[in-house]
Amino acid sequence: MISLDPRLQSYLDKLREKPGFDWRSSVEDARRMFWKQAHAMESDAPVMLETRAVTVAGADGPLDARLYVPYAVGAEAGPGIVYFHGGGFTVGDLDSHEMLCRRLADAGRLRVLSVAYRLAPEHKFPAAPEDAYAATQWAAANAASIGFDPARMMVAGDSAGGCLSAVVAQETKKRGGAALRAQMLIYPCTQFIQLTPSQIRLKEGYFLTQAAQDFFRDKYLRTREDALDTRCSPILENDLGGLPPTYLVTAGFDPLLDEGVAYKEKLEACGVAVTHRNYASQLHGFFNMTAISGGAREAIAEAGKWAAEILNR
Repeated sequence: MISLDPRLQSYLDKLREKPGFDWRSSVEDARRMFWKQAHAMESDAPVMLETRAVTVAGADGPLDARLYVPYAVGAEAGPGIVYFHGGGFTVGDLDSHEMLCRRLADAGRLRVLSVAYRLAPEHKFPAAPEDAYAATQWAAANAASIGFDPARMMVAGDSAGGCLSAVVAQETKKRGGAALRAQMLIYPCTQFIQLTPSQIRLKEGYFLTQAAQDFFRDKYLRTREDALDTRCSPILENDLGGLPPTYLVTAGFDPLLDEGVAYKEKLEACGVAVTHRNYASQLHGFFNMTAISGGAREAIAEAGKWAAEILNR
């Protein structure tokens, strides 16, 4: 039987020695906690040739974004990733995912545009997916200004950002727009409609607790009916045929494991090429835990290499 990465287990043991975060606290407290944890887990990020603040068009106004340009890219336009951060649609920002985006850009030797979509509860569903779709279309239309080749673009994201990436791919197919070469879904949230076996089995003690999931759901959704919208639960979309090749990451100790695998199987059943990487000894959020996870850096490097291969074909 596969065990949790010993370094992650030690980290969780230390967390249990301290008073746990009370998910009945305010959104502001949750955002401070998330920011603190994200920065405590990261170290020695790759140096970029350029890190630039960019303003992109969202669904209802401008959004902040950050462009990462690694030293390995040339001056000419090249492949690029539009990235959406995780954080339950409620916490997380450009800073909390700075290190992940730097490592992904460095590993793939390609540009990454990280987008700060609107967060709940100030902006409930469907603000986030509509922003993600609009920002992706902006990146394609304004590719020259960020060094992207609009014919070699993909979307990527972790957790909530993985959900947004899946939605962008679906909505682009429906509405038209950017010619996406691929989508990268890192332990994505794909549904809000049921408790899966992995959510029940791993509801306590593995970083993403059931209390945290309930907090995020309650802040994000306007009504329970929102969960039936494919922009909220992309796994409910029946026609997945024609979506771009997919890189899908799951973790063995992640409550979202089952819904990630289920989405992979549905994509494959619809004829979509899926590269699935399950990191059996890891937990939810491990791409942001390179300072303590034994496999996080290698996993990001593998994801970056896959992106480079498919975008440079």
